[in-house]
Amino acid sequence: MDIASIIGLIAGVFFVLASILLEGDIWSFANAPSVMITIGGTFSAVLISYPLKKFLNSFKAIVHIFKDTDLNEGTVIKRIIDLSNVARKEGLLALEEASEEINDDFLKKGVLLIVDGTDPELVRNILETEMAFIENRHKDVQGFWENIGAYGPAWGMIGTLIGLINMLKSLDDPSTIGPSMSVALLTTLYGSLLANFIAIPISNKLKVRSAEEVLLKEVMIEGLLSIQAGENPRVIEEKLKAFLSPTLRNDLSKNDGEEEEDKEGVA
Repeated sequence: MDIASIIGLIAGVFFVLASILLEGDIWSFANAPSVMITIGGTFSAVLISYPLKKFLNSFKAIVHIFKDTDLNEGTVIKRIIDLSNVARKEGLLALEEASEEINDDFLKKGVLLIVDGTDPELVRNILETEMAFIENRHKDVQGFWENIGAYGPAWGMIGTLIGLINMLKSLDDPSTIGPSMSVALLTTLYGSLLANFIAIPISNKLKVRSAEEVLLKEVMIEGLLSIQAGENPRVIEEKLKAFLSPTLRNDLSKNDGEEEEDKEGVA
């Protein structure tokens, strides 16, 4: 579970509600016509922009901002080093049995391509093509939420115009000015909240998730090709560490040192 997304969501709701309650009544900020104009209008526009299947799939992607990734760079590098040790001791064909314990489909596919004796250049092309299409699918989903972020304030302005028109039509009746002005301002508020508290943050979190996944796949590709080339596991590890930040490199080196101490203690 991604704690940052949960904390951000709870904190945002708290600060908005607290600011409302400190100055007035929360029910004065609830208005059904404003919700219909802003929320309904925004999602109607997005429905026009996307096929229904892509709309539903992109909307479901919201769950990914609350999930932690199963793999990280350090875990992937360790797994690749383990595979390289198997290949060095028992040969590339032994990787087929080792692949049965791999849960990541991308890494498993690469291992099986190597076991089948596929040309290294072809292995790279196949995996990079798959990675490119995964990245394109991610961009489609990110664009979906970016569009919601763009349409929300626009529909808020449409609601504002509707409220102002209703207000100007009824200037002879002062009792209608307040409710009409309320709708006008609340639609702008709802549109801004929809864009800046929901849609744009979701799009940004999905971009971060996508960048992490692409980096992992680049590490996998480089590691698998190094295994196929018969490189030394230590050389492979140092090569893959180039993909990591200095902090992650230090953490990985520290973990390696702890594992070696554990092995010596057992011996």
